[in-house]
Amino acid sequence: MTDAIHHPFPEPPALGEAREVVPGILWLRLPLPMALDHVNIYALEDGSGWAIVDTGLKSRRGEALWESLLQGPLRGRPVTRVILTHHHPDHVGMAGWFQARGAELHATRTAWLYARMLTLDLQPQATPEAMAFWTRAGLPPDRLAARAAERPFNFADVVHPMPQGFTRMQEGGRLHLAGRDWTVRLGQGHAPDHATLWTQGLVLGGDQLLPGISANIGVYPTEPEADPLSEWLASCAAFRPHARDGDLILPGHKLPFTGLPFRLEQMIDNHVSALDRLLDHLATSRTAVECFPVLFKRPIGPAEEGLALVEAMAHLNCLLRRGQVSRSLGETGAYLWERL
Repeated sequence: MTDAIHHPFPEPPALGEAREVVPGILWLRLPLPMALDHVNIYALEDGSGWAIVDTGLKSRRGEALWESLLQGPLRGRPVTRVILTHHHPDHVGMAGWFQARGAELHATRTAWLYARMLTLDLQPQATPEAMAFWTRAGLPPDRLAARAAERPFNFADVVHPMPQGFTRMQEGGRLHLAGRDWTVRLGQGHAPDHATLWTQGLVLGGDQLLPGISANIGVYPTEPEADPLSEWLASCAAFRPHARDGDLILPGHKLPFTGLPFRLEQMIDNHVSALDRLLDHLATSRTAVECFPVLFKRPIGPAEEGLALVEAMAHLNCLLRRGQVSRSLGETGAYLWERL
């Protein structure tokens, strides 16, 4: 095991272009309208067509870019299969569009159920459960009022309708793509039943295996008592026996990399250190929002507030499950967390 991560491809493919990472596998990128401004897509030769890993967001621009990619780097050959790593919109957004064109969708059962449920769950305003969740997290009154007054994010805004029918991927399953046999290994924490695919020397890592940045680990109003951080740490540990330093990891964001054994330790240490800092911070009782400075070590504005809040809740729930903190309801309706 080395103590460094290496990027064999220092530059990503330009928009509308593709880069061959190994024979039969192309790397493409699609834009995202956020700070993390791209998602990686991989096209694997699949008989007379292509299997694509993840799809990008639904938008008119996204459809136009896919039409251009299909006629350009993908040489007019059809997409026969979509391999979905997990249900988040930047990965599943165009899956239904491809299914309508005849592609077969491969997904874990949990990912498909979440994606399809969320496309059907249209909310014109924040739900009472969401408002209660944000109140208990300690959002100040002005931010609560702003959230109550605005239309919330709806999954269907950026995800095509999901038709019935998919092919299930599960732990230990096998797929044949680009002339290789791949084994499915599931991760947890960032998204439930996140699929990663492993073959000799190559790993399709999605957001479970990212270089340089940490996947968001969040608790949401749908499951406010969840402990995804413990699941994330367990998944990182479970991948250790399979990780090889020379394997090329094809991640959902940023650049392909080698050095997975070291990266797994980094990902574990990142959250262990955050939990230690948080526990020290809770020598005095705090709300989740009051934990932002020690967890993120940078200012958190309205644009970052949503992801910061769900990640703070994940770390607090982890400590609560470990019996290291107490939680009580304060006079403002916010939970107060304190080290035991």
